[in-house]
Amino acid sequence: MVFILGINFPEQRLVKSSLESFYGIGPYLSQRIMARYYIHPTARIGALANKQIQDMTAELSNMTIENDLRRRVRQDIRRLRDMNSYRGRRHSMSLPVRGQNTQSQIKTAKRLNRVERRG
Repeated sequence: MVFILGINFPEQRLVKSSLESFYGIGPYLSQRIMARYYIHPTARIGALANKQIQDMTAELSNMTIENDLRRRVRQDIRRLRDMNSYRGRRHSMSLPVRGQNTQSQIKTAKRLNRVERRG
């Protein structure tokens, strides 16, 4: 088991998928991190040297990921609601925010706004 930022990863797991398991890191960013530390795209976590793991952990600790990013998104939505902007009102009414049609297909947007974005 390899320990990165408070999460234990099994040694046979790919480095790319383990990086992408963090909230806020997608395929592109994980690829850039791996390229910065000369890690092959199909490398496993167990095959990494301790120096590479420490460098990656230091890199990830400097980034805004996981709870910090979730908090920032929540604060941004709360700021929009407090300003009473159009997007903020749409968030508070659990309606689509980015201009989607609401005549027939808004069930998914209502569910997402109700579950994730309520502050």
